[in-house]
Amino acid sequence: MTRSQQPALTLFVVGMIGLGTLALIYGDFALVWQPVGRWVPGRTGLAYVAGLIMLLGGIGLLFRATAALSARILFPYLIVWVLLKVPALVVAPQMEGVWLGVGELTVLLAGGWVLFVRLAGLREDSIFTFATGENGIRIARILFAVSLIPIGLPHLVYTKATAELVPEWLPLRTGWAYLTGVGQMACGIGVLFSIYPGVAATTEAGMLSLFTLLVWIPAILAAPTTRLPWTAFFISWAITSGAWLVADSIAMKKPERSVG
Repeated sequence: MTRSQQPALTLFVVGMIGLGTLALIYGDFALVWQPVGRWVPGRTGLAYVAGLIMLLGGIGLLFRATAALSARILFPYLIVWVLLKVPALVVAPQMEGVWLGVGELTVLLAGGWVLFVRLAGLREDSIFTFATGENGIRIARILFAVSLIPIGLPHLVYTKATAELVPEWLPLRTGWAYLTGVGQMACGIGVLFSIYPGVAATTEAGMLSLFTLLVWIPAILAAPTTRLPWTAFFISWAITSGAWLVADSIAMKKPERSVG
């Protein structure tokens, strides 16, 4: 990782450590973001394993000797995390809220993919080389861009619920809900079709950063001993770090005509 990428890497690490710590404290998964059924045998044990993967994987990314191994472990872990959402898509594909959950997690996966490319250090004869190099970065950017559509659309579909998350001290809360929804989809289109992709990705990462700080920190202050706001905060933090990692990958590359 270059010096310019270190802040995004640090954000990702904090997100993983935070989520891992919560899993170990509660012996459970990250609520709706890791929908493991109550009927699953040994569910609590699996939650502890997941917590250790995130905690130790996040810490491992900080050290040169363990960064490659951590990236190799966290990348497939994030893929599994996304796949846990597939049953909900099959059951209720018409619900925009389900697609929102998938989009949030695929933004996180896109960031993890960038880390995998940068840190995994796979051999040239590895069967996973298709997911590395410029091809891997390209796929991660496309995944990120497409993910922003189902993230922005609920702002228009569930406008009232979105507006309620806007801080009360901001005027025109409904207007902010519409503006941010359209803005997120526009950022996705910008990255996908290389219309100022660096600006688009950075703008999206900036918006997610503001959402994390303005929505979930007040929620934590209002209920500091409640699990939900802490989980939502670290999920939002991790997703934001994924966006910053993708934005940094675009900033490092000369503009192309298209990423698709």
